[in-house]
Amino acid sequence: MRILLLADAFNSLTQRAYAELADRGHHLGVELVTRATPLAALVPRHAPDLIVAPMLTTVVPREVWSAWPCLIVHPGPLGDRGPSSVDWAVQQGAERWGVTVLQADDEMDGGAIWATADCPVPEVGKSDLYRNEIADAAIEALLTAVARFAVGTHRPEPQHTLPADRLLGRPRPRLRQEDRRIDWATAPTETVLRTLRAADSRPGVRDELLGGTWFLHGGHPEDTLTGRPGALLATRNGAVCRATADGAVWIPELRPARTPGGPAAVKLPATLALGDRLPPLPEIPAPLEAADGAPRTWSDIRYHEDGPAGFLRFSFPGGAMSTDHCRRLLAAYRHACTRPTSVLVLGGQRDFFSNGIHLNVIEAAADPAAESWANINAIDDLVQAVLTTTDRLVVAALGGNAAAGGAMLALAADEVWCRFAAVLNPHYRLMGLHGSEYWTYTLPRRVGPETAAHLMARALPITAAHGQRLGLVDRIVDCTAQEFGDHTGRLARRLADSPGVQSRIAAKKARRESDEARRPLAAHRDDELARMRRTFFDPEAPYHALRRAFARKEGPCGTPAHLNAGAPGASAMPGAHG
Repeated sequence: MRILLLADAFNSLTQRAYAELADRGHHLGVELVTRATPLAALVPRHAPDLIVAPMLTTVVPREVWSAWPCLIVHPGPLGDRGPSSVDWAVQQGAERWGVTVLQADDEMDGGAIWATADCPVPEVGKSDLYRNEIADAAIEALLTAVARFAVGTHRPEPQHTLPADRLLGRPRPRLRQEDRRIDWATAPTETVLRTLRAADSRPGVRDELLGGTWFLHGGHPEDTLTGRPGALLATRNGAVCRATADGAVWIPELRPARTPGGPAAVKLPATLALGDRLPPLPEIPAPLEAADGAPRTWSDIRYHEDGPAGFLRFSFPGGAMSTDHCRRLLAAYRHACTRPTSVLVLGGQRDFFSNGIHLNVIEAAADPAAESWANINAIDDLVQAVLTTTDRLVVAALGGNAAAGGAMLALAADEVWCRFAAVLNPHYRLMGLHGSEYWTYTLPRRVGPETAAHLMARALPITAAHGQRLGLVDRIVDCTAQEFGDHTGRLARRLADSPGVQSRIAAKKARRESDEARRPLAAHRDDELARMRRTFFDPEAPYHALRRAFARKEGPCGTPAHLNAGAPGASAMPGAHG
């Protein structure tokens, strides 16, 4: 079918819907919508059979939904309505939630039901939940609804005809900052965590700290440190530890409140955001290895072993890797390579694997060009270490999405394992960059030069299944986000115990030596970085404006042309608006 996607942004769920529908042969168009978007004029240019809104907070005009069937993906169970559904689920500690696909009509979230799916709500942040359990349920319900529409005989159920026992949700107002306020003097850790997690990516929790107004992003429990409720106790790897009424929490990121008339503020690692306001506090080293049953604390990098398999887990907010992140991960990787293992798993956490360099930290730097250069070199050093590891097999385990340099970090490994729901964006051009991370070596060796050029030029998301067909992915892991770590652990142990592992390691070493003799890795890096340096230090390069728009969350000025130039596995929509 010809399907038009309407969305506020080409976010993770919209990308996944796009990629999943493309995999099924549908012809796709996209319109990124603001309140000023003239949808009534734009939609006819696509001539869609069906409109799908995977993530849309504006109302679809009557002249659109009355002329074309329009399915809205609402991230709440049957009966739920309102713009803060997932926020309420996390803040109130719901154990299960759901997604409803309904038909657009005059009443927001009140249309007839095409499909539903439910999901568990683990103790994770809202954005993690949204990209994983909610997204899994959303895609299940959306594909069901699209299949029902295609058959042509299915009739959606009007909500007013549903019995009360089927309506698991209810209308809820927007979750306001007043509802998110933390009373540090009385709130226990678990209440603080739920509040922080319900706002972790956006909008954050508005709070007063060190004489300023900030939005707090993310929260992790700390069982050992205590102090006066509300006081800052320590720092660790850019995060601050803040006391609660009965313990403490780690807060990884802060964003200053926007000054009237000023530019949008940038979300940053907490200590970097606080800058000179931060009083002297102890920097408590993160435990790289933690025993089972140890007190809860936060660390963004962990290592453990199970027999001949080592596991280097990492999780950085938003998947962004600053210069500091890359250097610390490289140090941990080098430590892991001193251990007597035959298989080393890199990743294996739920949610993002990596999205490459940290554009927010770069944007906030006194010299963004210099910080861009430092960051790209730091991630290149990490990728080089993976590529030159020849005494064991390295597996990149992607529990969630990977993009740009993060996707290339994965491709440096010997095997790439993806949870079935992962979305890959192995390209750079949407940020105006040529890219580095040795992609000119790793991508063509995986898919061939022609497909590599195609992926880079089209700059479209692909599913893990599509990636496997292309040769980017070696194994699809069919499990929930919560199960991914255990599944990859069992697979890695099986690989490490397999009789052929040593011969594979020997063959890998010989192949690396042969490739190095043909063209040294240093030559790839030098060529890539020469182009990146020209971009970074050219103040007129599009990269700077694109980075600024990304970091400061500037809305779309229109729909990028590449989104309507066709999809993987599907042809372009003739006449689509770009």
